[in-house]
Amino acid sequence: MNVLLTVLLAVQIIAALGMIGLILVQHGKGADMGAAFGSGGSGSLFGASGSANFLSRTTGVLAAVFFVCTLALAYFGNARPVSSGSVLERSAVTAPAANTTPAGQIPGSSASAPAAVVPAVPASGAGQIPTK
Repeated sequence: MNVLLTVLLAVQIIAALGMIGLILVQHGKGADMGAAFGSGGSGSLFGASGSANFLSRTTGVLAAVFFVCTLALAYFGNARPVSSGSVLERSAVTAPAANTTPAGQIPGSSASAPAAVVPAVPASGAGQIPTK
C-alpha cells in the first residue's frame, strides 16, 4: 500500500512540474496578433500553428493525470481504519511514577519514600478561586 502511495505521489509531482513547464512555454492569445503584422515570432520549432495544438493537448493530458492522482491519493488517504477516541487520547502515554523525595534519589539509601499526597483542591475552576 505504501508503494502505491509513493508511486501516485511521484506521478502527481511529475505531472505538476510538467504542467508548470508547458504552461510557461505556451504563448498567450495576443502573441499571434504580433505575428500577423509582420513580427518574426511566428517561426518556431513546431511551425506557425503547430505548437498551440501540441502544447495545449499535452497540458490537458497532464492536467487529467494530475486530477486522477489527486483523487486516488485522497481516496487512499481516507481509507485508513479509524480507531475510536481522539488523537490526544491515543498519544497519551502514562509515565512511570518517579520517586521525587531527596532520600529516594540517593543511590544506596534505604529510606522509603512516603506516599504521594493528593491535593484536596479539585481541578475545576470553582475549586481554584481563593476563599477568605
